[in-house]
Amino acid sequence: MTAQTRQCPECNTGFTCDPEQGQAPCWCYSYPAFVPVEAGQTCRCPNCLANLVGETIESHLNSLSREEALILASRYRNDRTLIENIDYTIESGNLVFSRWYHLKRGSCCGNRCRHCPYK
Repeated sequence: MTAQTRQCPECNTGFTCDPEQGQAPCWCYSYPAFVPVEAGQTCRCPNCLANLVGETIESHLNSLSREEALILASRYRNDRTLIENIDYTIESGNLVFSRWYHLKRGSCCGNRCRHCPYK
């Protein structure tokens, strides 16, 4: 299979989808696996998929205790690539880390971050 230019069903942005890329998986495989793949599902652009994954993670975290959320996030602790709308947002030019990012980090940094789950 070769790279395909696709149209995002959410925002109509064109993007490249390459499920095989030689031996490496498509770019979307670098996102946390929180959105179930369903038959007939169409691919989304990086930004729309990040929004969906970020919303899904936040919703799922709301149903967990802090201890359960820490265990879940610990599986992703070695993911060093930060993804906008999953690990952080930008507000007035500043990076605002998400609760998910702090949970993956595994401890409080002591900077009184807005979404710190360790308070």
